[in-house]
Amino acid sequence: MHTIWVPDLAGDEGPKYLSLARALRDAIRTATLPQGTQLPTVRDLAYRLSVTPGTVSRAYQIATQEGLLEATVGRGTFVAARKPRLGPTQPLFTDRDPGVDEGRVDLRSPQLPDVGQVAIFGDILRKVSLSVGTEWLDYTHQSGEAPLREAVVGWLANRVLGPIGEDDVMLTHGGQSGIGLILDCCLRGDRPVVLIEDLAYPGFRYAARAARAEVIGIELDDEGIRPDALEAACKRYGAQVLCLTPSAQNPTTARMSPERMSQIVSIARRYDLQIIEDECYFYSGAPDPALRALAPERVWYAGSLSKSVSAALRFGYVICPSGMGPTGRLAAQHAFFALSKPLAEFALELFNSGAAHTIRAKVEAEFSERLQMVVNRLGAFDLSWQKGIPFAWLRLPQGWRCYTFTRMAEEQGVLLRAADQYAMSNGRAPNAVRLAIAGGIPRQQLDAGLAALGYMLPRPPNDMAV
Repeated sequence: MHTIWVPDLAGDEGPKYLSLARALRDAIRTATLPQGTQLPTVRDLAYRLSVTPGTVSRAYQIATQEGLLEATVGRGTFVAARKPRLGPTQPLFTDRDPGVDEGRVDLRSPQLPDVGQVAIFGDILRKVSLSVGTEWLDYTHQSGEAPLREAVVGWLANRVLGPIGEDDVMLTHGGQSGIGLILDCCLRGDRPVVLIEDLAYPGFRYAARAARAEVIGIELDDEGIRPDALEAACKRYGAQVLCLTPSAQNPTTARMSPERMSQIVSIARRYDLQIIEDECYFYSGAPDPALRALAPERVWYAGSLSKSVSAALRFGYVICPSGMGPTGRLAAQHAFFALSKPLAEFALELFNSGAAHTIRAKVEAEFSERLQMVVNRLGAFDLSWQKGIPFAWLRLPQGWRCYTFTRMAEEQGVLLRAADQYAMSNGRAPNAVRLAIAGGIPRQQLDAGLAALGYMLPRPPNDMAV
């Protein structure tokens, strides 16, 4: 049974969600809420406090990230045990449940279309199986990965990265693996500081916290992080690493201009910042040079095949700063020796046969056409998007709140990701949602889901018949 706990927030100044988070801390510290207590549901507490459900949800999220609460799917939210639970407390990725999500239009994460990969992968697996020998019995070694590193350099031939060769490449098990390995190389001291965009891919936060780093958000504008805010944070915190998505800011889709990139590089050099340039949303037609081309001595360029060929392969790569390739590969060796033999052989054949390039071109074409469907249905609203990028950013009209909009969209069979999932626990969360392109469902089904959103947007709850 839920406890009937209603804190008094009347005298608090500032955002209500922060006041509620403080009240939770005090109640747990004084044992007003003993460990194991089940808290009221979000809707129930919101009703009792006369606030929005989103306010309560945000406060619960902050307390959960601080280890004060623990949420169990299907059971509710509880006061955590005083002895902290070992291991992570939040998922990085929400598994799709075929039994529950079947028939829904899932726009939470991009889903690759099948443009022939399944048949190609089957052919490659059969070909690789014919070359299996006794070398598959021993530990893998990075010395044997040189041809695959060369293939990665060829894969990136259309991207302006500055001079690179196979010795600059570190192979990883996907983009998230790459970010963690970069932090292993760069962070030092007991409590290092990592700077990220204040709306950012959550994987940055989780990787930094796993490395025992303090994470600081930097304010964004329509080109990405603001140089003045970055410099102020460098002066205040003495940060060591800056994580960015400059070519396609995730989630806002903003693209950093070459002029802004130069400003960021100048600040990074002044304060000796290492930069992680996450370009897992790689677009082969990207017009501007990557950040690494401007500062090859300090930029770690991370990418993968997850958004262009297959997310299931878990194949990624990092172009290390000049001269740092051996250091990056040593970090990877400490983590997993080298890529598994099946993955390495599969990926090499995928590149050398030309299949990877063919698949990427077809995926980009399909994503472009589906993105055009999003623009056609929702372009009359405050929608940001970018050619070649499989997601869009929708700022909600007046009268809507993220929590209400995502909940009502789910009732219409459309799953969305709200802005607060990208925000720092104590940061700002604009009234917006990210729309990832669903490539794995029929176009007619996607269009029906977009039409449902288009119908909802000009009709906030007080105008809708629910």
